[in-house]
Amino acid sequence: MNLFKKQNLRAFLIEIVGSFLVAIGLYNFAVFAGFPMTGFSGIALIFYRLFHLPMGAMNIVLNIPVALICYRLLGRDFFLRSLRCMVISSIMMDFVAPLLPAYHGSRMLAAVCTGVLSGLGYALIIMQGSSTGGMDFITLSIKALKPHLSMGKLVFITDASVILIGGLIFQDMDGLIYGLIVTYLISLVMDKTMYGANAGKLALIVTSQPDLITETIQKSCDRGSTILSGQGGYRKDKRFVVMCACNDKQMYPLQQAVRSADPESFLIILESSEVHGEGFHPIMIGQKQEDLPS
Repeated sequence: MNLFKKQNLRAFLIEIVGSFLVAIGLYNFAVFAGFPMTGFSGIALIFYRLFHLPMGAMNIVLNIPVALICYRLLGRDFFLRSLRCMVISSIMMDFVAPLLPAYHGSRMLAAVCTGVLSGLGYALIIMQGSSTGGMDFITLSIKALKPHLSMGKLVFITDASVILIGGLIFQDMDGLIYGLIVTYLISLVMDKTMYGANAGKLALIVTSQPDLITETIQKSCDRGSTILSGQGGYRKDKRFVVMCACNDKQMYPLQQAVRSADPESFLIILESSEVHGEGFHPIMIGQKQEDLPS
C-alpha cells in the first residue's frame, strides 16, 4: 500500500471516529436534554416552528448555495471528502448512536458531555481536511478568507447566532443558556485539539560548549537544534545559545541530558503554542485542498 492510500485510509478511519463522537454527543446527550439545535438544522427548526416548512427540505435548500461557494473557495477534494463525511455522520447518527443508552440525568452534565464529545469529533474531522457539511461550509470558507481567525471562534460565532435567534424568537431562555454553554465548550475543545496538536516546548540553553549541547540533544531526544551567538551582559564574555523545539515528552530527557553534559549551562524552557516544520505534523485548516499535499 503506497503512502497516498495509507494517508487516505487513515483520514477515513479518523473521520469515522470523529463522526461517532459527534453522533454520541448530539444524539445520546443533546437531544434527550432538549438543547436547541445549531447550524443549518437549527435554522431549519426555526423555519419549521414559524412557517411549518419541512426541516429536511429546508436543510437541502440552505446547503445548496453554501456548498457551491465552498466548492469554489476550498476546492473539489474538500467538497468530496465532506460529502463522504456527511454520509458517515448520518449513518452514525441514525443507526449507531441509537444502539447506545441515552443520558437522562442533569442537563448541565449533558451540556458538558455534548460540548466535549462533539468538539473533539468536529476537530478530528476538520483536521483531516473534511467537514460534516452545513454550517461547517460557512466557517471553513470564512477561515479560507480570514486564516488568522481560529476555528473555535468561528464555530462559536456562527452557532451562537443561531441559538440566540431561536431563543429570542421562542422565548426559551433555559435552552438559550444551555445552548450557549454547549457552543462555548465545542469551540474551546476544537481549538485545544486542533491548535494544541502542534504545541510543544522551546528550550534555550546558554552555554560555552554549543557543539557538546547539540550532540547531547541529538542523542537524548533525536531533535535538531540551532546555535545562536550571544554575549554575557555582565562580563561581556562570548556565549552561545542553543535553541531546540520539541514536544512535551522529549523535554524531560533533554533537560536531564543537558544538565549532565554541561552543569554550568543556563536552561530556559518556554511554552510554544504552535511549532511548524520538520519533525512536526502540519495542521492546515481552511485551505484549498488541491494546493496541499495529500
